[in-house]
Amino acid sequence: MIFTSLSFLFFFLCFLLLYWWFQGFKSLKWQNALVIAGSYIFYGLWDWRFLGLIIFSSGLDFLLGIYIAKSSKQSQRSLLLAVSVAANLGLLGFFKYFNFLIDSAVSLAALFSLELSPITLEIILPVGISFYTFQTLSYTNDLYKKRIEVCKDPLAFFAFVSFFPQLVAGPIERASRLLPQFQNRRVWKADEAVVGLRYLLLGIFLKIALADNFGVLSNHLLDPVLEPNGLNSILGSSCFALQIFGDFAGYSSMAIGLSKLLGIELMQNFRSPYFAVSLGDFWKRWHISLSTWFRDYLYIPLGGNRSSKMRATRNLLLTFLISGLWHGAQITFVLWGIGHGIALIIEKSVKYKLPKAIARPLVFFLVVILWIPFRAEDTRHMGSLFASLLNFSSYQTQDFAHVLTAFSQTKFYLLLAFSLLMGMIDYQSRDSDSVQWLSARSALQRWSLYFLMALGILLLLNLSVKPNFIYFQF
Repeated sequence: MIFTSLSFLFFFLCFLLLYWWFQGFKSLKWQNALVIAGSYIFYGLWDWRFLGLIIFSSGLDFLLGIYIAKSSKQSQRSLLLAVSVAANLGLLGFFKYFNFLIDSAVSLAALFSLELSPITLEIILPVGISFYTFQTLSYTNDLYKKRIEVCKDPLAFFAFVSFFPQLVAGPIERASRLLPQFQNRRVWKADEAVVGLRYLLLGIFLKIALADNFGVLSNHLLDPVLEPNGLNSILGSSCFALQIFGDFAGYSSMAIGLSKLLGIELMQNFRSPYFAVSLGDFWKRWHISLSTWFRDYLYIPLGGNRSSKMRATRNLLLTFLISGLWHGAQITFVLWGIGHGIALIIEKSVKYKLPKAIARPLVFFLVVILWIPFRAEDTRHMGSLFASLLNFSSYQTQDFAHVLTAFSQTKFYLLLAFSLLMGMIDYQSRDSDSVQWLSARSALQRWSLYFLMALGILLLLNLSVKPNFIYFQF
């Protein structure tokens, strides 16, 4: 079920009524049991065969957590943590990287004139496995480092892992923040519910009005069948930049809104990333739950920037390489991660700071260029797109004019107008949060913006777009 579908609306309304009816019960177990049941139904409708994976991961880390907390021997605690890491990353690695590793081994052998008979499997990637795997790993890791208390309530723990609003695409929550919310009573608060509805409206606007339409333009402009055009490559990557922001920030906003309606607080996952004044600033604003996860559980344990300059450079590159690989078993994702790592290293070595009026568009342009390997179908497509950027004779407008005619000029101008509206909101809220900023406006300003967002959804609704989210594939 997709958040923007009628079937999900029916499911959530039924769940919401039952959920708050259980508030009258003395025990939290009823509410938590309902969260688990609802989450498994939600997840099972994607593919019921993978329910066993999330149940196994939840059960394993719940039991390992109890033994880690009980054990007084450091060697035993380390072994238990190693089992958690190996089991979770082993499952993730098999489903996500098995065929990639086999293909890479065949390619490497070919360089030495060796022929291998590879074993390939038809493996379907379970939805959300990258997200809930990192979530359970944060629990055992924090427990091992004695940052949190052990959870002895299986219903609370299983609800923490499977909570459906953020199950399939995050935000990746820490046990220290989300787990206690399932161990304490939730109370209906009308003012929080109103804020939740604001997040929902913003998320639906970002997804339906902006992301879906910029996706159509990006697909046209970056079509691998067509001969790349320098102007189309720049514009296509820019459209993809706006598509992926609207798509993923829209999902995160809806997840936060749905959770607020259930009395649960999720972390902010985006904070005006395209108004960043540096690439380092961008990564403090983009996919915050993942970037901070890699910072705390990979970059800092590797030594961060506390050691020599060479080791700090290695740590940063390795972190971004793995971040790229996390996004998909494809060399283009790895190159995207390495590209960001190299750009950050160069940025850190240059001490001079540009004025914000220059820095913001420069950072946006750099991010747009780095989206090319992320968006490319394969390395050949990526190479042709980059080559077109250097071929200045290919910067012609007639191809874009053709795309614009096919898309509808009226719709394109509407898309630009509503994008400017979102840009204004994002810029004004760059130091806080779009909904927090919206909540602080006067009633007239708020309702005017509600009306404009609702109007944008109605005018730009594109029924030809497949109802899906980009980050479901990760």
